[in-house]
Parts: sequence; C-alpha cells; structure tokens
Amino acid sequence: MVATGENSSVLIEIRDVNFKYGGRPVLDGLSFCFSKGERVGLVGPNGSGKTTFFHVVMGLLKPESGELRIFGKPRNKEKDFVEVRRRIGFVFQDPDDQLFSPTVAEDIAFGPLNLGVPRDRVMEIVSDTLTMLGLAGFENRITHKLSGGEKRLVSLATVLAMNPEILLLDEPTSGLDEETVFRLITILKNLNTSYIIASHDREFLKEVTTKLYRMERGKLWTAADQEEIASGKLIN
Repeated sequence: MVATGENSSVLIEIRDVNFKYGGRPVLDGLSFCFSKGERVGLVGPNGSGKTTFFHVVMGLLKPESGELRIFGKPRNKEKDFVEVRRRIGFVFQDPDDQLFSPTVAEDIAFGPLNLGVPRDRVMEIVSDTLTMLGLAGFENRITHKLSGGEKRLVSLATVLAMNPEILLLDEPTSGLDEETVFRLITILKNLNTSYIIASHDREFLKEVTTKLYRMERGKLWTAADQEEIASGKLIN
C-alpha cells in the first residue's frame, strides 16, 4: 500500500482519507504521497474511485475524514483550494465538461486572463500552446464543432496555458484514434511537469509514466502490494 512521508519535494500528501457515495465506501483509508518530478499512472475498474480521488485532490469533493496536505499546507476548506486549482491543472474525463467558450482561443485564454496575465501576453500563450499541441490555426475554431480528439487536446491546452506545476489527467486517451494518442504521448514526454494519469490504457501508461498504482478496495496499491494480495500475504 502507498506510504506517505516527510520530504520537501512532496507535492501531494494524503493520509487515511475516507469518502462514500450513498453509504458505499469509495475511498477507504486511502494514503498517497506524490513528489516533484514523478509521472504516475493509476489503473482500476470503473467505479473504483480514480475520478473521486482526483476530485478530492482538487477540492471538488470533501472527504469524510483524513488529512490532505498539498504544496506543504493542510487543505480543508474551500478557500484552501483556490491556490491548489491555480497550481494543479485537472483535465476532465469528458472534454465537454471543460470547454464552455464559443471559440478555442477564448477557452484557452480564460485561465490566464483570470490570473491577471496581460491580454497581449495571453494571446501569445494561446498561440504557443496550440502550436505545441499541433493545433496551430485553431484559435477561431468553434469549440462545439471540434472532433472528439480535438476537444481533448484543446482541453489539455486550457490547462497547460496556466503553466501548472502538476497535471491530473482523467482517461485522456478515451475515444482517441491511434494518431492522436501518439501525439499525446509525444506531448507528455516533452513536458517538464509532474503528473498523475488515470487510464485503462496500460500501453499508453507504459509510454508516459514511471510508476503505476492500482485503485482497489478504496486504496492505492503498488505492483508489489498486488503480488502480496494474490499470494494471501497482504490482507487489509
């Protein structure tokens, strides 16, 4: 099971967090430690709690108990997560939950403008981000007319434009064709950003992550934990 620890490079530290949906435990004493520079993959069946875990980290769901320390500070109340949402970029599983402006440029510009970045600089950020993602010239495209793959990349662009310290990506390859998945792999490999990716696509995770955990029984388990569970040595 994932241990926590005291370290100046630790960005996210979760201790014994519990969360239920309608009385059903989804996170059950979950602990997790994530450090700067890590590239982590999360696997697990639908309903195992991967998305719930991300929502708790972002303050979108409040756990019933447990401790969250993010960027070295306790995070308990809504106001505590204002800084978290500025420094962690969360790419939702469904891009339609993330894109709400009429055009691509407006969607990408929204975050930097809210951070107080000057408008002329924001337009540079929009152009640079789209070019990096292979979407140069998409500025005036109508968001709701984009293909599924294009929407996913633009969703990522809206997050990258804010220069986050951590990325959380929820099923980023879902519905993507092989060419777009390859493009996403190249993008992630070239980023100088720590990230956690929840995905059913193990081949994709093998390409872009260096550490893999499985969400099961409300906790995060390492591969070594899984071997002990299978052998009956680890009962929890």
